[in-house]
Amino acid sequence: MGIFRKEETHESRSSSMSYAMRWKHENLRQIALVGVLTIAVIIIILIWLFGQAHKEVSLIVDGNVQSVETSKSSVAHLLEEQAIKLSAKDSVSLPLDSTLKNGDRIVIVRAMPVNVSVDGMSKVHFTTQKKVEGVLSELGVALDQDDKVTPALDNKVTANLNVKVVRVSKQTVQTKETVPFGVVKTSDANLLKGTTKVVQQGSSGLVIHNIEKTYEDGKFVTKRWLGKEVSKKAQPKVVAVGTKKPTAVLSASINRSANAVNISGLTTKGGVSFEYKKILKNVTLTAYSAEEDGIGTRTASGTRVTEGRTIAVDKDVVPLGWWVYIEGIGFRKAEDTGGAIDGNKMDVYYDSLKDAKNFGRKKGRTVYVIGPTKPELN
Repeated sequence: MGIFRKEETHESRSSSMSYAMRWKHENLRQIALVGVLTIAVIIIILIWLFGQAHKEVSLIVDGNVQSVETSKSSVAHLLEEQAIKLSAKDSVSLPLDSTLKNGDRIVIVRAMPVNVSVDGMSKVHFTTQKKVEGVLSELGVALDQDDKVTPALDNKVTANLNVKVVRVSKQTVQTKETVPFGVVKTSDANLLKGTTKVVQQGSSGLVIHNIEKTYEDGKFVTKRWLGKEVSKKAQPKVVAVGTKKPTAVLSASINRSANAVNISGLTTKGGVSFEYKKILKNVTLTAYSAEEDGIGTRTASGTRVTEGRTIAVDKDVVPLGWWVYIEGIGFRKAEDTGGAIDGNKMDVYYDSLKDAKNFGRKKGRTVYVIGPTKPELN
């Protein structure tokens, strides 16, 4: 048996070739455009791959700038390529897993050890901070207004710098001081001479001193006096001293007051006009000082000795608390007494023992006895 095949005619082959030629002719422009685009994409991909393969970046380590050409794709791979090892506290400007791009700038700051002492503890802290203030902030150390920091907060951080924080606290306390009362004697013409009468009982005063104490890290270092408050004023004891002269002792009284003129009047001394109760003639003046042995700073009337004010008198001649005017000396106040001060003798107070000795002894002075109130310049 034979195999019968379909016969291909000359006409069918001619028709197929004609169709292919016609399609190729009609789509030639599109084929060319696709080819051009394909070539362009390939070129762009090649350029991108080349750029990714070769990059130039700036590497700055502790301020040293270095230009590096690399084909590495990430920051971590670049540092590995450059044999740069990082510690846990070192600072890198870009994440280690970030992709490298041409022109990138990578800044590495090495952490430096700093010795920090605060609140009774000391530790070594690695930091990239530039100032002391930044180190303390990084450690979470809060500072109060009076705390001391050495070196100063704006000091530059260097390797192995010793930073110390001293906690400063202040406390205000009060102390009490008892002020003794003084004794004021006044003349009473209704009492016989040599007799006394308490007119007012004295009472001590109370002064409260405010003191600021400073502590550093819990230890007391210094104190400062802030001021005082008078809680209670001292009330002087007032004693009336009799001046009435009995007839039987009239002659003795006259002899004792031979140098006194018991006539009140008005005069002007040192530009100040004042009334006086009596005038003492031929008064002898000496001087004394708290620098002498046995001489205290408190007077017999309870006041503090003061140069330019305090004198010691015979209280039977000039009552304590009264003001006088001494010719050649000026206004003084009778605040003190002395064993050697009797009759028309007065002791003038000086702070300096040298000044007291230079004063010497002055005789024949006139003293105006004024009263408990100091005259003021009109």
